[in-house]
Amino acid sequence: MKAVRVHAYHEDPKIDDIPEPTIQGPLDVIIKVGGAGVCRTDLHIINGDWAEAQNPNLPYVIGHENAGWVHEIGTGVTNVAVGDTVILHPQPSCGLCLACRRGRDMQCEAAFFPGLSNNDGGMAEYLRTTARACIKLDAGTNPADVAALADAGITAYHAVRKAAGGLFPGTTAVVQGAGGLGHIGIQSLVAITSARIIVVDRNPDALALAKQLGADETVLADGNQVQAVKDLTNGLGGDVVFDFVAEQGAELDAWQMTAPAGSQYILGYGGEFRAPTLDFVGGEKNVIGNIVGTYSDLSELMVLAQAGKVTLHTKQYPLEAALDALHDLDAGRVRGRAILVP
Repeated sequence: MKAVRVHAYHEDPKIDDIPEPTIQGPLDVIIKVGGAGVCRTDLHIINGDWAEAQNPNLPYVIGHENAGWVHEIGTGVTNVAVGDTVILHPQPSCGLCLACRRGRDMQCEAAFFPGLSNNDGGMAEYLRTTARACIKLDAGTNPADVAALADAGITAYHAVRKAAGGLFPGTTAVVQGAGGLGHIGIQSLVAITSARIIVVDRNPDALALAKQLGADETVLADGNQVQAVKDLTNGLGGDVVFDFVAEQGAELDAWQMTAPAGSQYILGYGGEFRAPTLDFVGGEKNVIGNIVGTYSDLSELMVLAQAGKVTLHTKQYPLEAALDALHDLDAGRVRGRAILVP
């Protein structure tokens, strides 16, 4: 099969012909990939930013936002059958450790992360995963239309779900970055909260999309965005600020946009957060990190998606054009999410 593999960091991946994955255990599932999202994390992977954390052997197949059809199942699989349409939780978990028992999939002691580790990802024609990662979809769902919900979607929804209890009528949520994750975050806020939504982005087209998706106010990130948000919130800032950028100083802007007793949810990465401890004490502010989400989060998100309440704005590329997709993402030419279709 054809697959997109990283051979060396700081170099473009290559499209290789490699053997198809095979069943290795009773709960394994082989997926015929119908869509693989292209994520900014893939750019960080190529740059070597995840090498120390995951320590993969090169070369390996990238791609952690995947959906498709069940191609083959292990002897112990009962929740899906060959031919089913599925979306995959990006990090299969064991189900037996204490973290799994508590529903904390991302902290599973025995988890593996296809596309970031020694387990090949889904920028390929076929992918090996496990039964625990599979969420069955309506048969008519096109995997390419929903694949990016497996990471961009679940990550955004997970943060909104955690914050939703404090986003009642009269509160304000600020979304910094209306790209691949942010535009899903906006829709999640509209779907499950009553907050007023302010969206900040440096791209006017992204702000226009945000308005279409339900943002109440938009702010152009032109250097005066912090003051603009303060002006829209009686000088206070947002009760919750979702930072989908978190690099090049944006993470510090988000902190300044956060109201006293408010919370900054950091979802993007690449920057460095620094703030005076007095700001924490005097302002009673919170900073909360987020990585992906739970199986339940993805299941809930798919209910919203299949009801038409959360939709992905995508640009599709054939698998052979993977480098074009990565370059377009890096250059900011993708509105919403780039999707590879084998």
